Amino acid sequence: MYDIKNLSKMKDLEAHAPEAMQAFVAFDKAAVAEGAIPGKYKELMALAVAFTTQCPYCIEIHSNNARKLGNSDREIAEAVLVAAALRAGGAITHGTHALKGT
Repeated sequence: MYDIKNLSKMKDLEAHAPEAMQAFVAFDKAAVAEGAIPGKYKELMALAVAFTTQCPYCIEIHSNNARKLGNSDREIAEAVLVAAALRAGGAITHGTHALKGT
């Protein structure tokens, strides 16, 4: 099911919902643009989110972007572990809702 070539079908989304798709593309570009947070770090943030949402398209795109902006394997590996820690932390804290307490 996952094939990076599927992203070429995004033009079909734009054909059927042009205003919404154009707004999404503009928002996406603005979100990762250089700002108070440098693009290098925004790409690591995007990767961490992609790891937790488990989106293979995002992982591929943002790992390539991260490398283009100078991120190393070590930095990407740390982003993986930050994402894993947050995901595990969410399971722990939400797990407390299953306890009856005493």
